[in-house]
Amino acid sequence: MPAPIRFGIIGAGAIAPSLCRAIAKHPRARVEAVFDPHEGRQQALADEFAIPLRPRSLAALLDDPRLDAIYVAVPNKFHVPYTLQALAAGKHVIAEKPFAMDMDEARQVAAAVKRSKKLWMLGMNRRFPAAMQQARALVAKGAIGEPYHAKGRWQRRCGCPRLQTWFGHKAISGGGCLLDIGVHMLDQTMFIAGNFAPLTCSGSVYGKFGHRGQGEGGWGKSDRDPRMTFDVEDFANAHIRLQGGLSIDLDVSWAAHMPKPNVMETIIYGSEGTIWVGQDEAVAGGKESILLCTRKKKEFVVEESPKAKIAYRHCDRFNNFVNAILGKEEPCVTIDQALAVQAVLSGIYRSSAEGREVDVRAELRPAQSRTARA
Repeated sequence: MPAPIRFGIIGAGAIAPSLCRAIAKHPRARVEAVFDPHEGRQQALADEFAIPLRPRSLAALLDDPRLDAIYVAVPNKFHVPYTLQALAAGKHVIAEKPFAMDMDEARQVAAAVKRSKKLWMLGMNRRFPAAMQQARALVAKGAIGEPYHAKGRWQRRCGCPRLQTWFGHKAISGGGCLLDIGVHMLDQTMFIAGNFAPLTCSGSVYGKFGHRGQGEGGWGKSDRDPRMTFDVEDFANAHIRLQGGLSIDLDVSWAAHMPKPNVMETIIYGSEGTIWVGQDEAVAGGKESILLCTRKKKEFVVEESPKAKIAYRHCDRFNNFVNAILGKEEPCVTIDQALAVQAVLSGIYRSSAEGREVDVRAELRPAQSRTARA
């Protein structure tokens, strides 16, 4: 049997077990090593999943010739530095969102990937559930006609990650709910609509709960540290205009006074119909599902769980990444798409700070072009 793709994990926090469980199901991959500066978390993950190599330095992990690929699952500030080091060490890389702290960092990764000729992928797990893939397929085959407006919404009533940890501390996280769950809804909405060509955006971000010690949901394993003051947003909204006439409204919150504890949905409005995809207790018992709304003759028809093709039957980002390394699948997330999403996120923060609509295209132009037009 051909040699497996051997993974090393950087970071043994709450998200790392997802890789271990997914890779355990793939016949051509295995987790070989894990590094975390917190020795207790490192040992706990290694013991739980029988990971044999437990280096006590990042350099030892990256320099190990037995490893083919690296999973970067660390606080946001370290996504890009560790990715660059892993690429320089000749490893394939799959990284957690968000892509980067800013566009300058994101462009550094894009350049490094081009130099390295290694596979890099952002692990946007929200693209892979069957409902998301089916929704994308329905839009792509013209089930709703021309998409012209979309809404992406993920709002939690009480869902701030553990307070007094890096999640709410801007110097390490780069931002709050917009970078944590807003990135998922923006990426998911652009993916289903099939449009990663943003033009402009306007947005606002607010911090109303976390800085008062309110709204905690408990996600995260990091130890509390009183020095980690909460100085990021716990609510954000935006309006994005894209090429072809599509517009997107985005609403995100970690904490808000709202009737339901959690609302997650994307709606794509088209000239011939509308697709809703999300989670709702009234639809399929709260599981992720799709509603296709169209008109037949003079009647509106709402179809629950319409049939559509699933491109990635495994429904898993890590399996897609391994299969892409093996040349069996195309990576679902491209670097150009990741750059487009990052440009919009950066634009929303800038719009909120400056109180105006901003040109996202400027962030996506080559560096020489941006300088010439400044």
